[in-house]
Amino acid sequence: MALELRTPLADSDLPNWTVALNTGFLRPPEAPKEEVELRRGQMDLSRTQGVFDGDRCVATFRSFAQRLTAVGGADVPADAISNVAVSATHRRRGLLSRMMEHDLRAAKERGEAVATLIAAEYPIYGRYGFGPATWITEWRVDVPRAGLDPRHSAPVDGGRVDFADADEVRKLGPALHERLRAEQHGAIDRPDLWWRINTGQRQFPNRPWTEPFYVLYRSPDGSVDGLLAYTADDRWEGNKRPHNTATVLELIGVTPAAERALWHFLLSVDWVTRVNTGRRAPDDLLPLLLGDPRAAQVTMHADWLWLRPLDVPQLLESRTYPAEGSLVLELRDAAGLAGGRYFLEAGPDGAACATTGRPADLTMDIGELSPLWLGDESAVRLASLGRIAEERPGAAALADRLLRTPRRPWCPDGF
Repeated sequence: MALELRTPLADSDLPNWTVALNTGFLRPPEAPKEEVELRRGQMDLSRTQGVFDGDRCVATFRSFAQRLTAVGGADVPADAISNVAVSATHRRRGLLSRMMEHDLRAAKERGEAVATLIAAEYPIYGRYGFGPATWITEWRVDVPRAGLDPRHSAPVDGGRVDFADADEVRKLGPALHERLRAEQHGAIDRPDLWWRINTGQRQFPNRPWTEPFYVLYRSPDGSVDGLLAYTADDRWEGNKRPHNTATVLELIGVTPAAERALWHFLLSVDWVTRVNTGRRAPDDLLPLLLGDPRAAQVTMHADWLWLRPLDVPQLLESRTYPAEGSLVLELRDAAGLAGGRYFLEAGPDGAACATTGRPADLTMDIGELSPLWLGDESAVRLASLGRIAEERPGAAALADRLLRTPRRPWCPDGF
């Protein structure tokens, strides 16, 4: 029987689609009504695909509109790809390639400048023009060794920290996150449903929910500049010694003072002897906030947000540049979506980018542009690896002066 690609997906297809998704992600192969309804609230069925072998769904794929922050704070329209799964019985039949091609071409037609995803497996997405553009690091902090005095855990700037509840977080959190996103390149927007799911108002069945502790940081002028959400276990060892671990679910600070205050608060909570930080930027302030930075041990460092350019001029014109300069980029794109030769003329006052017939300064596959555009990677480093070719001496160093950023990009969220 021929395999049928269905898009848009019909409401009647969603239960079978959910079973296939859960199967692919090694979750129980079922589709409870509550889960189907919750997923339906997240989905644009016109951007959802499913491959069916008879009545059984064997591959899933969906995308949705997203806003991505460029260097300098501009909003960039993105095609966010999620829920990609191919059943183990139907691998190596080109199903993902069919769904990806359909989605990327539709995204380009809609005018979305870039596609985004979180890659569960590293080797898969490079062949579709994606490249890892942000990374994340998690630390485990040995609190007794951290060197912070718990007797002086109040903010040093005259601000304050207060416990909050989920209703306050749903009320105050979205505006706070938008303030962060306006300054943090690599961050993405959060729809209202994100806040409802991540504060327990909407819950997936068969996924246990533990109500976290919520903490708000208020600056001396009363503005809410920080949010912390964490859980804690209850573990005691011999002779009544506490050995509890606090796990950070969320820590947003739109100022260094807010970050410092929230970390100091958490590392001063009685009975907590270990803190798991959750997903942070690789250059997070945390280790150097400690009296002994060795108290923070890296437990995970990995690629996170992957990007696939779809509109190169729009991407390069959307970001800011710290210096003046011009580059000609030759971009190879096997899918024929964004390849070509582009002349970038940039400076602190803005940038212009258009196709050109000038000789190339740098040549690369389209996916290599992703970490360069977001400022995380060095063109000199990529040239040393053989992943880009320097056609004009000094062009890679110039690219670094134009494109690299003082702080690394960070995407706090998965999707």
